[in-house]
Amino acid sequence: MKFRFPILIVFIALMAPLAYAEKGAPADKWNGDRAMNDIGIQLSFGRRALDTLGHEKTVQYIEGQLANTKLASVKGQQWIDTGDTSEGQNLLSTGSNQPHHALVNIVARFFPDNPRRIIIGTHYDSIGRAYADKKHPDAPMPGANNSASGVALLRETARVLSKASPPSVGVDLVFFDGEEGPKSLGAGDRNWRALGSPWFAQHLSDFYPDAKPESAVLFDMVCYKNMELKPELSSLASAKDEVEKFWKIGGAIGPAVFKEEPYPYAIEDDHNALAAAGIPSFLVIGFKYDPWFNTTEDTIDKCSQANLEAVGRTLLRYIYAL
Repeated sequence: MKFRFPILIVFIALMAPLAYAEKGAPADKWNGDRAMNDIGIQLSFGRRALDTLGHEKTVQYIEGQLANTKLASVKGQQWIDTGDTSEGQNLLSTGSNQPHHALVNIVARFFPDNPRRIIIGTHYDSIGRAYADKKHPDAPMPGANNSASGVALLRETARVLSKASPPSVGVDLVFFDGEEGPKSLGAGDRNWRALGSPWFAQHLSDFYPDAKPESAVLFDMVCYKNMELKPELSSLASAKDEVEKFWKIGGAIGPAVFKEEPYPYAIEDDHNALAAAGIPSFLVIGFKYDPWFNTTEDTIDKCSQANLEAVGRTLLRYIYAL
């Protein structure tokens, strides 16, 4: 993800007393210990940047674990990024361009018969090297918070949804590839561009032939200690009502984590491509992660089980409040 220029948007959070006793919301079933275990498993794969063995192992892990849950389908959306445009080409097509990266978005669909759909998304690829580390800029970047936490969040949510009564909306969990860009350096690449979410947005009809999802919420860097989650400016422009719903619930569950005052800048991430495609989309991100951001110190000891659990339980209550 990358910063964009500041936007002058005034965010007035109406933090009225909540009445979010959503029928059937299984928030207390969301288990932070299991999610932390998911983070540890991903870290055992090593580098999870594009074109690495760890990346391949992560795909296999996500698909394998989802296959063990009770859901309708798991689909891998595969294509090749040619390096020429953000669109790339279908993996099964032929073309004259020399391929650069083979990518796959992983989509798990819950309650598929419900025509009302929402997207819950995160990225699973990681930074290729710890470029922000002053001592070891070429060393592996573990990515406990920046990569593994979002996957763990969706994995545990999948476990709970697979055993819960259906909410009022169908849920599509989307694990995006290539969020850290074609060089796998994220903000360390001045020409950064996300790969997986634009491809998904350009091919919405693969999953939504009749109507677009009602909304989308994307997660990135959501587990660290002393984390503060604030509304993000481009998210407010795209999905202000949904942001307010989410932060009202989060403020009740984790008041030390969810803060009303927005970030003073916009952040580019996977939500932007979905918003541009006409889906009200917002980002949940803890962006104040210095001094560990994209260094060798982004390790599991920086993660907080309680904070990750607060985000997961907020997500479940949000889903069942729609």
